[in-house]
Amino acid sequence: MNLRKKKTLAAKAIKVGKKRIIFLTPRLEEVKEAITKQNIKDLQKEGAILIKPVKGRKKVIKRKKRGVGKIKKKINKRKTEYATMTRKLRKSVAELKRTKSLNLEQVKDIRNKIRNKFLKNKNHLKENLGGLNKWK
Repeated sequence: MNLRKKKTLAAKAIKVGKKRIIFLTPRLEEVKEAITKQNIKDLQKEGAILIKPVKGRKKVIKRKKRGVGKIKKKINKRKTEYATMTRKLRKSVAELKRTKSLNLEQVKDIRNKIRNKFLKNKNHLKENLGGLNKWK
C-alpha cells in the first residue's frame, strides 16, 4: 500500500520533513483512514506515527569577529610623537589664522611644511614665521 500522500500530509501537519516520519506497521489501517491534519496529530499523540530525531551535525555557533577598533597593536613611538607635534603646530597655526595674522596662502604653506616634517616644534615655527612679532 502506498502512503506517500499520507506522509506528506503528516509532514505538513507536524511540521517536520517527510524522511523523519515513521508509520508503525501494526497501526497502518488507522493511518490510512486519517484524512485531516487533526487526525494525524491525534495519531502522533497516540503513538501510531513516530518522528525520527534530527541527525547530522550541530549548527556551528558563529564567532564574533574582532573589529578594527578592538585591535590593540603596539604603535611606533615616532608616529605618536609626529601626531602630537602636528596637532600642536596645526592648532597654533589655526590660532594665528583666526587672529588674522596669516593669510590663506601662508597657512597652506605652513601646513605643508608641518606635514613634510620641516617644522620640528613651536619655536622652529616661530623662527620660520620671522620672529615673535606675530606671537603674543
